[in-house]
Amino acid sequence: MERRTIKIAMNGVTGRMGYRQHLVRSLLALRQQGGLDLGDGTVLWPEPVLVGRREAALRDIAGRHGLEHVSTDLAAVLADPEVEVYFDAQVTGAREAALRRALAAGKHVYCEKPTALGFAAALELARLARAAGVKHGVVQDKLFLPGLLKLRRLVEDGFFGEILSVRGEFGYWVFEGDRQPPQRPSWNYRAQEGGGIVADMFPHWDYLLHELFGRVRTVQALTRTHIGRRWDEEGRPYEATAEDAAYGIFELEGGAVAQINSSWTVRVHRDELVEFQVDGTRGSAVAGLRTCRIQHRATTPRPVWDPDVPTAEPFRAQWREVPDDGPVDNGFKAQWELFLRHVVRDEPWRWDLLAGARGVQLADLGLRSCAQGRRLTVPEVTL
Repeated sequence: MERRTIKIAMNGVTGRMGYRQHLVRSLLALRQQGGLDLGDGTVLWPEPVLVGRREAALRDIAGRHGLEHVSTDLAAVLADPEVEVYFDAQVTGAREAALRRALAAGKHVYCEKPTALGFAAALELARLARAAGVKHGVVQDKLFLPGLLKLRRLVEDGFFGEILSVRGEFGYWVFEGDRQPPQRPSWNYRAQEGGGIVADMFPHWDYLLHELFGRVRTVQALTRTHIGRRWDEEGRPYEATAEDAAYGIFELEGGAVAQINSSWTVRVHRDELVEFQVDGTRGSAVAGLRTCRIQHRATTPRPVWDPDVPTAEPFRAQWREVPDDGPVDNGFKAQWELFLRHVVRDEPWRWDLLAGARGVQLADLGLRSCAQGRRLTVPEVTL
């Protein structure tokens, strides 16, 4: 087989998501399997170029994984004609400027979400990418996870009949930082640095709802900063200025209603950190990241409300597991493979910067809905 090397500038690999999911479990995993087989006698070999501000941290990562290319000079990396793709997993506030530089340099771009701090900027990035004539993509990893792949299969097979509602619960307790170290960086709780659970999670809800059930037509949200005082990575107290919980209602194209709670101040009483219950006229399903359980209309029990008698119904036992449909790879890696095929072979791709702008739009409208205390229409996003 012929091996074709593709150099990828990776900015943000010193962060947890950039390092674990994108570098180690995606591109390095592709190298460990011998590269990406394109099916035509060619194997694509990803060659990461680690970019960031902390040279020592970058060199430590490179040394641990046998990588050659490290740089703290983004301009020099973007000027290198051998670098074909720019990937960004930096903090949100730094992403837009870096993406603009990469697009101006004519690089294909792939990035985490949100793509920018506001909708206008996110839409402008999509316009710049189209004008540059480059390939561009946004990470929408949850679409590639086993539980949601099963849910998609149920939707496409018509299992639900008419879909009536979607209920989502996401979140966990993020420690304040005084007694136990927090699991999330402190910038997440500073609005002035692009923090907040709405900017973080509403782009996820947008692409999940859009792809599985239909475009979001209206949004009504209520946000709260439930914990106003937290401690940063150095143990210093600070005021949390961004919301740590959001309660959203989304009206979908076709009439279904979605209700999704997102919280970093909730203790988990679920099988997974995120679960979605979908109810339809012919059946229902509860899907997490890994598993999916169903109950068909023909097997639905007949509960009777009687608060004076202990519940005898084994409700959870009345649901059936949806079997795996073959092995499922890491969701981030699966999307990386599709994006690289798109870049090299021009294979189909729809998770572009315009889709990323749609997610930022929903986050913006969610925050505005809360501020104004009313439901808002979500206009269709076009270039």
